[in-house]
Amino acid sequence: MFEMPSGAEIQSIISSLRAGAGYFIPEIYLSALFMVLILLDLVLGNRKKNGILASTTVAGLLGALYFVYQQHGLPDAEIFFGMYSLDRFGIFFKYFFVLSGVLAVVISNDDEQLNRQDSGIGEYYALIVGMVIGMIMMASSTDLLMMFLSMELVALSAYVLAGYMKREPRSSEAALKYLIYGAVSSGMLLYGFSLIYGMTAQTNITKISMELSSHGYDPLVMILATLLVLAGFGYKMGAVPFHFWSPDVYEGAPTPVTAYLSVASKAAGFAMLMRFFYVAVPHGKEGLEDMLNIDWLALLMIISAASMIYGNVVAIWQKNVKRLLAYSSIAHAGYLLLGVITMDKLGTQATLIYLSAYLLMNYGAFYIVVLISNKTGSENLDDYKGLGRRMPLAGAALTVFLISLVGLPPTFGFIGKLMIFTALIGKGDLYMWLALVGIMTSVISLFYYMLIPLNMYLRDSDASDQLDLKLGVGQQAVVTLLMVATLYLGLFFQPIAEFAKYSASMFGAVLN
Repeated sequence: MFEMPSGAEIQSIISSLRAGAGYFIPEIYLSALFMVLILLDLVLGNRKKNGILASTTVAGLLGALYFVYQQHGLPDAEIFFGMYSLDRFGIFFKYFFVLSGVLAVVISNDDEQLNRQDSGIGEYYALIVGMVIGMIMMASSTDLLMMFLSMELVALSAYVLAGYMKREPRSSEAALKYLIYGAVSSGMLLYGFSLIYGMTAQTNITKISMELSSHGYDPLVMILATLLVLAGFGYKMGAVPFHFWSPDVYEGAPTPVTAYLSVASKAAGFAMLMRFFYVAVPHGKEGLEDMLNIDWLALLMIISAASMIYGNVVAIWQKNVKRLLAYSSIAHAGYLLLGVITMDKLGTQATLIYLSAYLLMNYGAFYIVVLISNKTGSENLDDYKGLGRRMPLAGAALTVFLISLVGLPPTFGFIGKLMIFTALIGKGDLYMWLALVGIMTSVISLFYYMLIPLNMYLRDSDASDQLDLKLGVGQQAVVTLLMVATLYLGLFFQPIAEFAKYSASMFGAVLN
């Protein structure tokens, strides 16, 4: 029979919530920003609403960085009864997701096709902020319930954003496919979590690890639970064989949303994957051998190799630039998994550096795609012919971003891949074949990435030269900033590397 908690117990709960609120300031601030945007959309007239809302969102997100910075001085702690964690790893991703949100808003404000929609633009920007909140919570959740709830907050926002251009059939199709695949993956994830709870009677990932270590587990149930959880995370990461939604959703969704999903949502999946598998699930050679002799590292290796091969090979035949970048995103999920597979601090540091590089180069590439689409009305690869001469800054910047995506010097992408392969090769001969797959598929990516500069610089356009292809001053500034940052951090990457090392060190107790 249910018993009401005593007055002392209620007071204890209130005290715990108050203590936890002090560690939850950035999330509270972003939640307030979400509501402000909704209210601002209601009170503003239609005239210049987009510019005001975009500026408010950017200013609000940049303000959140101050509150994140203030958390550096706080000790690591678990709050809200062990459901949420404040630590270095989570702080890294708070910076990452807030900056992702800022770039998504900047790209959205310059997307003419998006701004022509008659849907409420206020809800659009509010949902971007809502996704930032959800992704921050994904990276910091230490409880199965909080993990699922934060993932659903991100998913529900993403479904609406993908179908924002409701009068565009391909946008509606993207949202429907995203919803269907997302519902299936959420069900699989929840079922996997329920099996783990059934074995341990715990939802906190640290306590789950302690229970599994001290009392053991049924190997067959553990295999099934881990596979289901991996399927749920794999959907967020867009890794093979959980990638089916990616090409169609990325092509049909508004381009800023595509960029947001390919960078921020993928990073949130990796953050949750690392926290869960590094802490909750038995790992290391002994744990792997216990599970019916199934090597979980081998499973992750297969997923990584399949993602790199499939994403890069299929991208060769793509004629739509957004779809090409979608398959590229599948391949990059494979590269990022290489750092996770190492299960050590160097590999985790490499993964964080690679994500930082991916933030700049992928957002930069999609931003140029938006600007070119504004001028030409097309995302087709053949319509990029001659644009290098007619849009010199955009052509040069896109070439830099594509070179960085390949992983060539002197770009930030080169540093990311170098760190990933260094960490992988350092693990020994068992991992050498995987590094070879990564290098060979990077060579394949060079072919399809360079098709874009080939069209821009070495092929003449069939279109009229009467089109106005000049970029605005603000657009030139954003393009230049992203391009310079990609090149600068390829040469002077030490501060980012140190911050990534600092953030990865929280796993020192559980990693080799």
